[in-house]
Amino acid sequence: MEWRIKKIVEKICQTKFFSNLHTKIISMSQSLAGQNLKYLRKLRGFTQEEFAGKLNIKRSLLGAYEEERAEPRLEVLEAVSDWFKVSLDDLLRRDLTEVKGNYLNKRRMQKMNAENNLISFVPVKAAAGYLAGYADEEFIDELNTFTLPMLGGGQYRAFEIIGDSMLPTPSGSVIVGQKVVNDLEEIRNNQAYIVVSRNEGIVYKRIVKNNRAKNKLTMVSDNPTYQPYNINAEDIIELWQAQMVISKVAVQQRWDMGQLANMVSNLQEQVTSLKRKMN
Repeated sequence: MEWRIKKIVEKICQTKFFSNLHTKIISMSQSLAGQNLKYLRKLRGFTQEEFAGKLNIKRSLLGAYEEERAEPRLEVLEAVSDWFKVSLDDLLRRDLTEVKGNYLNKRRMQKMNAENNLISFVPVKAAAGYLAGYADEEFIDELNTFTLPMLGGGQYRAFEIIGDSMLPTPSGSVIVGQKVVNDLEEIRNNQAYIVVSRNEGIVYKRIVKNNRAKNKLTMVSDNPTYQPYNINAEDIIELWQAQMVISKVAVQQRWDMGQLANMVSNLQEQVTSLKRKMN
């Protein structure tokens, strides 16, 4: 009896119908795997070159996977599965962009349930996109995240800053800010903030309130060679009060006595000018 069943199964496997069905199943798995690889890569904002490097494969091979010209190797799928915390079954059989409970939703749930606050990091290269996507959950979920256990409750975000206007905070530093959730009344005079505004973009400055014009705020640099300037309060999209500065150990700003003397002199002039404007 078993021998007959085995023969029947062998004959079925040799039929054209079974061969076509098997080919379609493989093709569907290959197609979904390629689509999902491309989706997950773009989700993290990687180029093909960057993603291929992390997977230890050639960029051309990753392109073949994404364009469904080749079937992803098992070790590649396992690496992606471990990295993105998604099962092999989902990678091969589900369209991660469409199914209910997709990868984005799972990531949001993981963030909500995280013991520590997850801090989204906005690098300089993403600054332009942030102005358009700051309120878009999908855009924020594409940003890399990290945690700092010493921070208390609240919503935090990290921004990379470039330039010397806030020296001695060096260019390339990362400012971790806590969101100002209510109105501008929460602003504390002369405290440092990441200011996201429609006209100025993303800047890191100290804020001084203007007693004469409530609808204007004065942006002050720590480097006194930069003059203060005003912005309209209604132009501000977001405010993040600086809590921590992260910079490379090797980056160290050195000053000579002449530079320090000029800075003190310029700072005194700016303080005098600000007092006149506020009185």
